[in-house]
Amino acid sequence: MPDRRMFLQALSDFAHALIAPYDVEVVLGELTGHVTAVLGLAGSGVSLVQDGQLHFANAVNPAAIDLEQAQHDHRTGPCLDAIRTGEVVAIADLTDLGERWPEYVAVARRHGVSSVAGIPLTLVDATVGALDLYSHEPREWSAEELLTARVFADMATAYLVNASKLDQQRQLTEQLQRALDQRVVIEQAKGITAHAHGTGVDTAFALIRRHARDHNASVRVVAEAIVHAGLRV
Repeated sequence: MPDRRMFLQALSDFAHALIAPYDVEVVLGELTGHVTAVLGLAGSGVSLVQDGQLHFANAVNPAAIDLEQAQHDHRTGPCLDAIRTGEVVAIADLTDLGERWPEYVAVARRHGVSSVAGIPLTLVDATVGALDLYSHEPREWSAEELLTARVFADMATAYLVNASKLDQQRQLTEQLQRALDQRVVIEQAKGITAHAHGTGVDTAFALIRRHARDHNASVRVVAEAIVHAGLRV
């Protein structure tokens, strides 16, 4: 049965972290630690889908790392099935699954893991990864345990989406800043050229564009050369 006090504390921690700057890898590490403690697991791990490929993201201990890596290497296991189907994959006892996931089951046995569950990280109609749960003993995963794990999986998805939006915003800000910087340099180059030729800025800009065209260069490159390298057109 999930530890309710630890579960509520985990929810509080993640709610506070979401509104502050954070590192996704650190957050996923904390998430696997929390879900392992709340559910009393042998370990847990998270794998994500990037560019159509499964990538290991984080795991709470070496055994979980090996189990996550085995799925990546052999393309079989509960994580892959959860991602492919978008459904929870709960295995009470791995004993009879040697033919279904031979390499994965061999690694699980080596680490004394008898039961696993894969919880998909879903976003609308897409699955972006999976949270994997590991137990040393055969375990009939209860509805309450799987629901608790689903809450953790949803929190992980929320962090990933928020991080993606923050990254997109950062990229947009950088693009706008570069565009502004380029415009400033071009305006400076127009002023320098207009002064050198005793003309207006429109004529100066025409001279800059002609030089750029004649030398197969961009207006920005020519403008930077005028401002920073003393080029005259």
